[in-house]
Amino acid sequence: MPAATLTSKGQITIPQAVRVALGLHTGPRVDFVPVADGFMIVPLRDEAASLKGRFAGRVARPVSLAAMDRAIATEAAEGQAKP
Repeated sequence: MPAATLTSKGQITIPQAVRVALGLHTGPRVDFVPVADGFMIVPLRDEAASLKGRFAGRVARPVSLAAMDRAIATEAAEGQAKP
């Protein structure tokens, strides 16, 4: 299994085998997605299709549009009440 060392500046070099497997080259950004037993490295792509399923499992239960509207209205009302 490939391994990497964390530098004093908090940086790592992603091993070549991992870069090849992820299709990474110089420049692209990656996202560290929390999973049950650690993190998953996900390359960030410019295509919208690459976002499909990206946030699955991050919340226990989806939030409805009505609940979002209520939360926005509550925050807006509280924001207007402050001097």
